[in-house]
Amino acid sequence: MKYYAQSLQLAILFSLSILLSCSGGDSELAIYVAKDGNDDWLGDKKTSNAMAYEGPVLSIQRAQELVRERIETGDLTKPITVYIREGNYSLSTPLIFTIKDSGSSECPVTYRSFPGEKVSISGGQEINGWTQGENNIWTTPVPGVSGGKRFFRQFFVDGERRQRARTPNEGFFTVDGPISQDDNASFKYREQDINPDWAKRSGIELVALQAWADFRMYIERVDTDTKTVTLSRKCKPSNRENNARYWIENVSEGLDSPGEWYLDSKSGLLSYMAMPGENPNELETVMPYLTQLVLFEGNPERSEFVQNVHLKDITFQYSDWTIPADGYADTQAANEIPGVIFGEGAKSIVIENCVISHHGNYALEFSRACSDIQILGNEIFDIGAGGVKIGEKVTREDPNEKTYGNTIADNHIHHIGEVYSPACGVIIFRSGQNTIAHNHIHDTYYTGISNGWSWGYAETDTKENIIEYNHVHHIGRGLLSDMGGNYNLGVQPGTIIRNNYFHDIDSHGYGGWGIYTDEGSTEILIENNIVHDTKSGGFHQHYGRDNIIRNNIFVNARLGQIIRTRMEEHLSFTFEKNIVYWSEGPLLGSNWSDDKYALDNNCYFNTAGSEITFKDWSFEEWKARGQDTHSIIADPLFVDPAANDYSLKADSPVFDLGFKPIDLSAVGPR
Repeated sequence: MKYYAQSLQLAILFSLSILLSCSGGDSELAIYVAKDGNDDWLGDKKTSNAMAYEGPVLSIQRAQELVRERIETGDLTKPITVYIREGNYSLSTPLIFTIKDSGSSECPVTYRSFPGEKVSISGGQEINGWTQGENNIWTTPVPGVSGGKRFFRQFFVDGERRQRARTPNEGFFTVDGPISQDDNASFKYREQDINPDWAKRSGIELVALQAWADFRMYIERVDTDTKTVTLSRKCKPSNRENNARYWIENVSEGLDSPGEWYLDSKSGLLSYMAMPGENPNELETVMPYLTQLVLFEGNPERSEFVQNVHLKDITFQYSDWTIPADGYADTQAANEIPGVIFGEGAKSIVIENCVISHHGNYALEFSRACSDIQILGNEIFDIGAGGVKIGEKVTREDPNEKTYGNTIADNHIHHIGEVYSPACGVIIFRSGQNTIAHNHIHDTYYTGISNGWSWGYAETDTKENIIEYNHVHHIGRGLLSDMGGNYNLGVQPGTIIRNNYFHDIDSHGYGGWGIYTDEGSTEILIENNIVHDTKSGGFHQHYGRDNIIRNNIFVNARLGQIIRTRMEEHLSFTFEKNIVYWSEGPLLGSNWSDDKYALDNNCYFNTAGSEITFKDWSFEEWKARGQDTHSIIADPLFVDPAANDYSLKADSPVFDLGFKPIDLSAVGPR
């Protein structure tokens, strides 16, 4: 009690010291922005008074200049808050924050909506002047397109994404066999799927799905005699799939279904086949202009960081995507696609309670030299790529250039991968000491949470990451392969994956795992997770070393419950005090013929009453091999498994194994 009282006194004194160091009368310096403001005013009034020539400024950029003027005086004695009044603020260039915009830990600089008012910052422009034609196709000229000054690849009607004209409208064409690995990829097409005339036109994209990746390329040549199409660049060598699925996009004859649109780059004419009952002149129709909205640009090589800038309660909406002139081919996770909000050389940046929607790239990315970034309580949806990217694909030697110690918590990330389907809800590259907690992630085409970017056993900076209390579901949706609710790569001492809820994970071909430790995953602790209704296994280890999987519940994978792929000389993992409960498929999948694993104190139960075997061995033979010597085959007595209630009845036999109940009440955003 004495220690508690002393700690409380110290905390109060510390808080008072911050308040006093960051005060001077009012608790903050406020600057106001409003749609009826004037950039010649001082911005120190909430409302305009045109008669007195005072009031809010008109633009966020002018408010930023006023903040910089205050910071440059060196008199940052109180927090600065830029209050943005209600309305939509369209940008012609991204907002760029540099070291000149930095606050301090005691006196941060905050840009936020005025309390109770809705504010959006947009990279889009509204389109007007629609004329109705045949087949309910409406047209309007878009200035600048025919002259080559602008082009856009996304179009939104009343906040809903519309499909760029494609063929086929539903489903896919399929390649006849493999796609070549030549400098210009080629493949054989079926029937009349490819129109030879497409090679003569510019801008038509062929989009293909290959295992866990995709590509977008242009059609260079079509040989009708051999039914071979040649594309604009090479595929990635790791991504191969026979009879791959593909479609054609941005083709004028594909404008044949309600909700589709087509932009003619030569005439500048935008055509839209309206949905039943729609009149585009009565709706908000938006084309995105920018590809990024906010940039944090520090200079870590000179130890100069943009710091202590907060963005709160703002909607960031409408941005586009683009690809190189010869097309695009993904390696994995749409890793090359940048963030709409992007940071490099940034510290103590807070993105809180914002809505980030209707974009073409990843929503947020903090790359080189970023630490103490806090991404908190945001909703991220309708995203072309993924939700959040942290770190880089390389290991930096200079401590100033490392990315570490960031928090992604309490966010709702959903309906992503609308352009780049292999994108992830959250991905950590070579970065450590990050926390991914209490997020709700769902409706992705690829992995929910991806952690690590190193194949094999080389040491990287990906270590001591904490992934906890996340609700991750409806992942994959049957589109791609080799993915999971949680995906891991490389040596990661200190990484913990705990108290998460993963379910409804489905792949196109192989894969569709709940928790997946892929190539070289090492020294990861996986505990207190519940995983159910996956395609290919609640847990799968491709290969790795000394991982611990304990006190988890794995329920109803369809093609095998626990999967182990590669046999190695060291211990793969320890699997203890887990419950495995299922009705179809084998208990153990793939390779178990060696003894480089340790299983014990587990409970196994097949609800269909089928005999439980451990790969090629009976339970007694398995125990004679030194595995599961204290484990049981018994009903764990879940309260209501039919309703996905996996709490345990008081007389459950798993308590005798040392199993501890898993409480899901804290999972997801708080």
